[in-house]
Amino acid sequence: MSSRRHFLGQASAGLAGTLLASLLGSVPGCAPARSAVRGQLRGASHPLGHLLRQPGKISPPSGVEEIDTVIIGGGVSGLAARRELHRLSPTRRTVLLELEPATGGNAAAGHNGRTAYPWGAHYLPLPDHRDHDLLAFLQEATILTGFGPDGLPIYDETALCHDPAERLLLHGHWQPGLVPEAGVPAADRAELARFLAEVERLRHATGPDGQELFRLPLDWSSADAATRQLDAETMADWLARHGYRSEYLRWYLDYSYRDDFGVPAAQVSAWAGLHYFAARKGRAHNAPADAVLTWPTGNYHLAEALRQQGGAGRIQTNALVFGLREAAADQTDVLVYDATTQRSTTLRARHVILAAPWHVAKHLLPRPALDLSPLHAPWLVANLLVDGYPGGPGQPLCWDNVRYGSPALGYIDAEHQALRGFEEPGPRSLTFYWALPTDADNPAAARQHALASTYHDWLTLILTELDLMHPGLAARVQAAELWIWGHGMVAPAPGYVWGAARAQARQPLLGGRIHLAHTDYSGVSVFEEAFHQGLRAARAVAQAV
Repeated sequence: MSSRRHFLGQASAGLAGTLLASLLGSVPGCAPARSAVRGQLRGASHPLGHLLRQPGKISPPSGVEEIDTVIIGGGVSGLAARRELHRLSPTRRTVLLELEPATGGNAAAGHNGRTAYPWGAHYLPLPDHRDHDLLAFLQEATILTGFGPDGLPIYDETALCHDPAERLLLHGHWQPGLVPEAGVPAADRAELARFLAEVERLRHATGPDGQELFRLPLDWSSADAATRQLDAETMADWLARHGYRSEYLRWYLDYSYRDDFGVPAAQVSAWAGLHYFAARKGRAHNAPADAVLTWPTGNYHLAEALRQQGGAGRIQTNALVFGLREAAADQTDVLVYDATTQRSTTLRARHVILAAPWHVAKHLLPRPALDLSPLHAPWLVANLLVDGYPGGPGQPLCWDNVRYGSPALGYIDAEHQALRGFEEPGPRSLTFYWALPTDADNPAAARQHALASTYHDWLTLILTELDLMHPGLAARVQAAELWIWGHGMVAPAPGYVWGAARAQARQPLLGGRIHLAHTDYSGVSVFEEAFHQGLRAARAVAQAV
């Protein structure tokens, strides 16, 4: 046990050590060995981004280039905006600037020599069949292959998540599905059923304006004041107010919200907590309503399709935007530092789409531009190459595999869509997700602690969780590639979704020349929302010409 105490002492300054201590507090034995596991710790290019705090270290611009539209940010919103501008005006001179070496945002992906794997967002639930813009994109990407006689979309069978899709380790047994069932007392099962019946009712409910209470994108939801008032309280308070006390239900909801938002029910608004379930209205001719679309690269597959559909407009990566300045003749100067050439230039644009997260955008906009304080939780993503089959009693290996009661979010089988045999010889590629706890009053502390933890700190944490799910399997990990997202995705904290700041973020800035487009300005970080943020901004630019 001395080695375990030594490790905890070394790691106590970082978030990984704190989490490991809580994991092992009630578990006998030592943390698994990690010396033979090769890999590295990676993350977003925060050293380059942090130059925004020290603009004096950036070389001044040496030239000026005239551009119609500059898009800042190459995530889903920026790529969707670029695609829409190309569709509406193919001859427009457009430049997309991305801080990272590649576009995609938090839909990044990697490869370990055996398979591709996601570094972030990894699936798209069946879209609302009335979302014609999204369906048109998916059809152009050959993900949607046609329509059935009932008018519903037909999706590429290789993109629909294959069975078995989900399993939960509960009471030492792997059950199918993630809603707790095996060994759950009758009173808890009744509460789970009552909650699921309520969200099913809300899925079809409409407000006095005739609009459905909950839809995606958010702005398609009803403006019903009584429903929007739910944004002022936490989901945890809503549950208590409605008599929901089951620990199984509370765990399931906390898991669900941490999976999409990075924070539990106590930090999510009740409106967003109910929207999470009630806004899902996808239907398909060849799949059940709860099906999802996924690929070995996760949502990078979608980001790449957006990029390819965006025409020949220039994309410049490793590009740090460090200033926006009003210029003559109703133009905006975009000051750009090229980290590859270490030179700066000025792009003089008629319009700017600022599709960057708020922690970047706030350094570029004149102050005070917006009273916006989005909550982000840091995330750990770990891609493991494991020389062993992750089995166990009950349901065999699934696409999504979760341990009840775990502070982590479980892992996906990155090779699930490859249709290899369950127990085919050779290593498996598992992608672990972990939304790291954060204090809403001091979110920077969790980010700083996360970035202070080392590769070996995080590796020991992940291997410990793997051993709790599959005893002995941690010793068979051959490689571990880890990624820390310091800011992660936005969380819909109480008062954020329908607050005044979000409404203000929809309005053009600097005389109508700058348009914001990012899920930070909506409060829900899902593909559909990001996609429509990009479309909204692009259409506003096109109409302004």
